[in-house]
Amino acid sequence: MTQNVTPLKIADATRSIRHVFVRDLLLDAHIGVYAHEHNRTQPIRVNVDLTVLEAAHSDELANVVCYETVVNEIKSIVAKGHLNLVETLAEQIATQCLEDPRVSVARIRVEKLAAIAEAGSVGVEIERAK
Repeated sequence: MTQNVTPLKIADATRSIRHVFVRDLLLDAHIGVYAHEHNRTQPIRVNVDLTVLEAAHSDELANVVCYETVVNEIKSIVAKGHLNLVETLAEQIATQCLEDPRVSVARIRVEKLAAIAEAGSVGVEIERAK
């Protein structure tokens, strides 16, 4: 469980905003700029916070931003192949999330869990808006 992710207050009834999130998605990724990081995977953790404009809806999955879809899109990006930078991965995830017209802001945190032996994780957090 991520203890160092700042809790966000995104959901807001007065502005009809919903907070959709993914916490602590653990994946193995081909990522890293250094030679010892090439031709192997390393563990990463991804956290996603989305600001979603609510609309009146029935109890149908098609009416909401589905967190399973978000996770599958992240897995697809990671599966495409090697990336040098966690920043690049975070940007690609944010871009994908913002393609949904209901998402107005995407905050993405990508951590490498084994890059620095003395650190629990290293990485980047970005926020992008339409």
